[in-house]
Amino acid sequence: MFIRYHMTPSPVTVTPETTVAEAMDVVQQKNIRHLLVTDGHGVLQGVLSDRDLRSAWPSSVARSQERQRVEELVNNTPVSVLMTRDCLTLTPNATLDDALLLFQSRKIGALPVVSDEDKVVGIFTTADLMNAYRILFGLGEKGSVLISIEDVGDPQAMSRLVQVMEEKQVSFTRLVRTGGGNNRKAMIYLRINTYNIRAVHKALEAAGFTIHIPGEFKE
Repeated sequence: MFIRYHMTPSPVTVTPETTVAEAMDVVQQKNIRHLLVTDGHGVLQGVLSDRDLRSAWPSSVARSQERQRVEELVNNTPVSVLMTRDCLTLTPNATLDDALLLFQSRKIGALPVVSDEDKVVGIFTTADLMNAYRILFGLGEKGSVLISIEDVGDPQAMSRLVQVMEEKQVSFTRLVRTGGGNNRKAMIYLRINTYNIRAVHKALEAAGFTIHIPGEFKE
């Protein structure tokens, strides 16, 4: 759940004096979308995205002579002019939930990870977040299947599910209960590791659970 286990450590950085042309070369060579800008002591100064770099270039419809002049000016501009200075950050001990809320509310694609002294120790992107949740929820594990069970509000449902799985000696790795609302049913999600799905369905139904199968979609 902690950022330190899922971030990219020791990310690529540039200094505020780095030119736009140099930063563009780094982005292309490293195949990355975000650059962290630090001072000589590794303290975060700002964040620069590939979009920031692209937006600085003149329009392709500009006259060739004018475009050449502007391109030359942009190439020699320090990234300090383009970078975002007042940027959000995470600490290594922040959680995936913290990152998700920031990504969702601010519509950003990456967050610097800094120490208590604001020194850069990593970067955490939306791609890192998706990979972290994939691991957290067991997606892609061998023989892994997610079963959806309708939640009727039984306070003992979770313990009963565990008991059924243990009695049938079915390996399971995740058990999640979610509330309903906004046309969503309250559900319990059970991730199991077995290839005999039919036997698990029968055992759950025999214990009084209802396997959820979505009906026809209606707009």
